[in-house]
Amino acid sequence: MLQIKAGEVAAHVSPMLYGLMTEEINFSYDGGLYGELVRNRNFKEDAQNPIHWQLVQEGGGTGSMALDASQGFNEAVPASLKLTIASASGKQQVGVANEGFWGIPVRPNSRYRASFYAKAAPGFNGPLTVAITSNDGATTHASARVGGLTGDWKEYQVTLTTGQVMATAENRLVISTNQAGSLWLGFVSLFPETYANRPNGNRKDIMQLLADMKPAFLRFPGGNYLEGNTIATRFDWKKTIGDIARRPGHLDNAWHYWSSDGMGLLEFLEWCEDLHMQPLLAVYAGYSLRGQRVAPGPDLEPYVTEAIDEIEYVTGPATSTWGARRAKDGHPAPYRLEYVEVGNEDNFDRATGGTYDGRFTQFFDAIKAKYPQLKVISTMRATTRTPDLIDEHYYRNSEDEMASHAHDYDARDRTGPKVFVGEWATRVGRPTPNMSGALGDAAWMTGMERNSDLVVMSSYAPLFVNVNKGGMQWPTDLIGYDAMTSYGSPAYYAQQMFSRNHGDVVLPVTAQGIPTREWQPPRRASVSAQQPPLPPAQQVPTLFYSVTRDSQSGTIYFKIVNRASTPQPVRVEIAGLERVEPKGQSIVLGAASPDDTNSITEPTKIVPVTTSVDGLGSSFTREFPPYSITILELRGK
Repeated sequence: MLQIKAGEVAAHVSPMLYGLMTEEINFSYDGGLYGELVRNRNFKEDAQNPIHWQLVQEGGGTGSMALDASQGFNEAVPASLKLTIASASGKQQVGVANEGFWGIPVRPNSRYRASFYAKAAPGFNGPLTVAITSNDGATTHASARVGGLTGDWKEYQVTLTTGQVMATAENRLVISTNQAGSLWLGFVSLFPETYANRPNGNRKDIMQLLADMKPAFLRFPGGNYLEGNTIATRFDWKKTIGDIARRPGHLDNAWHYWSSDGMGLLEFLEWCEDLHMQPLLAVYAGYSLRGQRVAPGPDLEPYVTEAIDEIEYVTGPATSTWGARRAKDGHPAPYRLEYVEVGNEDNFDRATGGTYDGRFTQFFDAIKAKYPQLKVISTMRATTRTPDLIDEHYYRNSEDEMASHAHDYDARDRTGPKVFVGEWATRVGRPTPNMSGALGDAAWMTGMERNSDLVVMSSYAPLFVNVNKGGMQWPTDLIGYDAMTSYGSPAYYAQQMFSRNHGDVVLPVTAQGIPTREWQPPRRASVSAQQPPLPPAQQVPTLFYSVTRDSQSGTIYFKIVNRASTPQPVRVEIAGLERVEPKGQSIVLGAASPDDTNSITEPTKIVPVTTSVDGLGSSFTREFPPYSITILELRGK
C-alpha cells in the first residue's frame, strides 16, 4: 500500500532535474547529430592516404589522386587532395568520390548544400560536375556543374536537389570532370536540410528526438572528450570556432577516431538555443586521461585564462574581447550561463598524485572573482573550496544493481554541496538499452526525483550511438541511428516520460508491503591472485515510486515502476485533499519481456501508450502491468 500525503511538501522538484550530457563517442557528432555528410572533409584523418575517398574513372577516362603536402589549403589544413586527369573527354569522367559515414543518405524531393575549395593547374578551368550518385555510379540522384577554376584557392557552392528518388544510404558524393589536367581540393562539405535551417546545423530527426524529451540543460563538450588522452588532444575550444573550413580538427584519441570540430563551441550553444536548454559548460582543468596533468600554480594559469576567455565568449557583451569574437561568428547576443563544471572525473587523478584540490581551487577562485553569479561544479570532493554542486557518475551493469541503489539519496546528508548526477546508466542491452535497462533507469529516476532538493540536475550517458559496424565504442547508449534513420530506446522513452510529466513539489509517501526479489551482487574486483568471496545476497524491491504535484494546477503525477514478471495490484490512499477526480490519464511503457527492445528495424516496438482511466479517487486499487513504467495523472482539489 502507498499512502500519499497530498497536503504536505517533502521537497521542491528542481526545474533543472532532467537534462542531456553529450560528448564525441560512438560517432555522436561526426556521423551522428552533426549534419555534415562528407567524411574526412579536410583530408587530415590520415597523413599518407585520403581515406574515405576513392578515385572515379568512368567511360574510359583515366587519372590518379593523392594527398599533396606542397599545396596546403590553409594553416589549419596543410595538405590538399590532388586529382590528375590523364585523359577524359565527352562522356568519359575522372573524379573523386566520398563514401560518407556509412553512406550518403538520399531522400526524395530534398535539397543538399555542397561546397568545396578548389584550385587548378594552368590550362584547366573545368567544368566540374558535383553529384550524389549510387555507389555503383549507375544512378545520379542530383547534380550541378561548376566552372571557372583558377590557380588560386576559391570556394564553390551548389545546391543539389533530388526528385522522386528512392530513399537510400547506398550513395556517394562525386566531384568529376571530362577535361584533362590537374586540380586540387582543399575542403569538401555536403549538408542536408538541417534542424532550424542552420547552415552548419544538425540532423532533423535526431534533434526532434531530443526536443521531445524537453531537456532543461546540455552538459558539453564531454566527458573524456573534454580531457583527451593527452593535453594536445583535449577539446581546445579556440580551435573550434569560426569558419569550419579553417578548423583543424583533432584526433579524438579517447575514442580513437577523427573529430572535425564542426561541432564547436558556438554550435553547442546554438544547439541549446534551438531546444531551449541552458548550457552547462565544462572547462578543461589541466588533467588528461593518460596521466598528463598540469600542476597548480603558474603552469596552470594559462588554462585558467583559457576557461575565463571561454566563459566570456559565451556570456560577454559584444563589446568584450571574446564577446566580439562570438558576434563576429554570427551571434551578437550573449548566452545565459548559470553552471560551469571544472574538469571531468578527476577522481582518476588520485592515481597520479591527486592534484585536483589545488587545480579546482585555482579555477574556482578565478571564476568566482570575475563571475560571482556562476555556480561552479566539481567532479570530486574538494576540501579547500566548497563547490556549488558535485558531479557524481554511476554506471551499473544490471537492472537489479541499479535498482538496489535507488534509495541511496533518501538518507544522504543535506549539509554538503548539491548533487549533479552528470553521467549514469543501467548498462543492459547493446547498442541501446532493452526494457530491463529502462526499468533499472526508471527505478533510479524515482530516487533522484524524490530527492530533487539534493539532486538538482541529472543526465544519462552516453546519449548517442551510430549502430553501424565500427560505430560503437561504448554500450549502452540512449539513442541509436544509422545514416538514414534514428530511434529512441526503451530507456529513452522512460527518460521522456519522467522529464515531461512531473510537478514542482514532491509529496511524502509511506509505503507498506513492497515486494522484493533476491539479487546476488557480483564479486568485487581484486588486484590479488585470490578470488574474493561473493558479497551477501540482497533483497531488492520490484516496485518503485515517486509522487509529485503541480502546485498551480493541482495535478498529481504518480509514477510507479513494476519490475516483476506479474501484474502488481497496489492500494493507494491519498490524504490532504478535498477531492480526487475519478477520471485521469495513464501513460504506460511496457514490454512482454525485459529483453525486448527497439532497433533500426523496429524503432517503435516499445513506446509509451496514453489512455484515459477511471476508478481513481482518494482511495483506489490499481493493477500495474509486468515489466512496466506507469505515470498516473490525477486531478485533485
